[in-house]
Amino acid sequence: MATIEQLLSEEFKQTRNHVQNVIQLIDAGNTIPFIARYRKEMTGSMDDQLLRALADRLTYLRNMDARRNEIKTAIAAQEKLTEALTLKIDDAETLAQLEDIYRPFRPKRRTRASIAAERGLMGLAARLIEQDRSADPLTLAAAFIDPAKEVPTAESALAGARDIIAERIADDADLRCEIKQLADKRAVLHCVAAKEEDSVYALYYDFTEPLSSLPSHRILAINRGEKEGYLKASVDIPRPHALTILTDATVRNGGACAQQVRMAAEDGYDRLMQPSLSRELRAALTDKADEQAIKTFALNLKPLLMQPPVKNKITLGVDPAYRTGCKLAVVDGTGKVLDTGVIYPTPPHNKKEEAANKVKALINQHGVETISIGNGTASRESEQFIAETIHGTDIRYAIVSEAGASVYSASKLAAEEFPDYDVSLRSAISIARRLQDPLAELVKIDPKSIGIGQYQHDMPQQRLDETLSGVVEDCVNAVGVDLNTASVSLLSRVSGLGEAVSKRIVAYREENGMFHSRKELMKVQKLGARTFEQCAGFLRVAESKEPLDNTGVHPESYTAAKKLLQLCGYTMQDMENGLLSELPARMKAYGAQKLAEAVGVGLPTLNDIARDLMKPGRDPRDELPPPLLRADVMEIADLRPGMELTGTVRNVVDFGAFVDIGVHQDGLVHISRMAKRFIRHPSEAVKTGDVVKVWVLDVDSKKQRISLTMLPDAISDGQ
Repeated sequence: MATIEQLLSEEFKQTRNHVQNVIQLIDAGNTIPFIARYRKEMTGSMDDQLLRALADRLTYLRNMDARRNEIKTAIAAQEKLTEALTLKIDDAETLAQLEDIYRPFRPKRRTRASIAAERGLMGLAARLIEQDRSADPLTLAAAFIDPAKEVPTAESALAGARDIIAERIADDADLRCEIKQLADKRAVLHCVAAKEEDSVYALYYDFTEPLSSLPSHRILAINRGEKEGYLKASVDIPRPHALTILTDATVRNGGACAQQVRMAAEDGYDRLMQPSLSRELRAALTDKADEQAIKTFALNLKPLLMQPPVKNKITLGVDPAYRTGCKLAVVDGTGKVLDTGVIYPTPPHNKKEEAANKVKALINQHGVETISIGNGTASRESEQFIAETIHGTDIRYAIVSEAGASVYSASKLAAEEFPDYDVSLRSAISIARRLQDPLAELVKIDPKSIGIGQYQHDMPQQRLDETLSGVVEDCVNAVGVDLNTASVSLLSRVSGLGEAVSKRIVAYREENGMFHSRKELMKVQKLGARTFEQCAGFLRVAESKEPLDNTGVHPESYTAAKKLLQLCGYTMQDMENGLLSELPARMKAYGAQKLAEAVGVGLPTLNDIARDLMKPGRDPRDELPPPLLRADVMEIADLRPGMELTGTVRNVVDFGAFVDIGVHQDGLVHISRMAKRFIRHPSEAVKTGDVVKVWVLDVDSKKQRISLTMLPDAISDGQ
């Protein structure tokens, strides 16, 4: 049996030494961001996504090993563990295979087979399985008639023996495996309407599709339709083919006893195996769909969190509404609240002139430069109002997702952060800050509530939470965190820091003033050397006398960084003044490998240090295209087929991407209209937050549906 290290090495195409190092680092309590960033020599420079996938697989394989031992112990206790069975258990590659092997030995509730065994019919079952051509089943059964055991006739004895044989066949791991292979190729999922009522599931009221081609979003839609009572779904495995597999394996001739075995095989399939396998196949389909949906969720979340911030802009946040009015909040370039208010430009009040005067007053009083409008209820009317109000000025606005804003506003965290503002005004503040720094604001919200992905409430919540938390953690650590301004929510996502330690850091900061170095972290109560090692490289202290404290260079590499500068003819002052433009050329002239040896680090770490020295305090988000800011607004009635527009990708799903084109309703670009080449998933072409050029294909004003394409040829071709 291959070791876990061997399996992981083969599966992830990494050297066994690197895999062993990763396992050791994980077992020692190191975080994924720390391993990915500061232990590249040990891991062969695996990135955070690969490390997380490897860690997940490691957990799965270890759980398998634990289950193997449990199964061996349980079978051994029954005195049925043979060398052949042990080898079979050791060779199992999945938990499902292990459970199939264990199935015949698993304690069961009383079944027809166990009742037949209690009635003394095991011997008759064994005689029938021999399939002696010369034997007569009724004659064999006569010897087992026992009215006292409720076996009054030969026919009843044969029925009980067939029950025993049927269960044995249905529990056979090899036969189950063969039927599963058949199902993978030939089975279909069939849906019918559960009630005569129109619904969003009407597409599936008479629906059949092979399991092998069912996309994940369709599986999840069917599951939800079934859960809500609109659909009935079943897995249909080709019965004749399945029975052929079973009878070929169990029936050896055309005798009368063989006919009894054939009857048992058919009964075992129809009554036991088929229902069981159908449940397993549905569960496997759901697991696969859940994993794909979670993966898509994560793919959407990362670019959303990593959207470029609109830095140092005084921003007006607008939380749209009808009856209760639009809430306003002005925040300065650092997110500090300057002013708040409420206006009523939308129905039923329609106080547009009064609202416009108030907005203009806020703009003039505070020097507002950008406006952030939430995309919820009354967003379209609010956007129209704002566009009219700022017409002729240099001010631009953006529509931001307000998903989760209400959840945050009513949270204990928001109450602690803004005790002087009511819930509705907190939402406006959050909407303004989402434009200024999406990452810092969105970390305060449960990732499931951010409004991306599909069917998040139907997925395994623990698995979803783990995956999304990993994405948030990776993003926060990739950007880095200002130790002197970060909130508890942001700090708690830093490698090695949890909520408790983050609260102590903020408490220390409030009591003692700003941190003046990374080393000062060690003065925080219960923040020891181990935690410092994990978090220090991701925290920035711009106020420190040690310039390296405002870079991604880890304190353990400060000596190496300073030596690198010295060997390349630079000083620390040169780094502070941004005068290292020739550093790559000087490193190349010296010889990168030779320089790494002289500095005392590996080549990957040397390159990381050089990059951080050249851009101290850098924000990787600044290198991305800025968000799309608008000055005007369109209605869906303004759209015409062939119209060229620029939009922002709001959500990526399995079948396409939804794009904000400046109309209240996002348009859909189907996967087939994203690229001229074949792509398996829309994420290969776009990601959340991308600014893309699209063309209008079709507009259905009644259903509020907009079809878009990213292929201009589709317009001329009339597709």
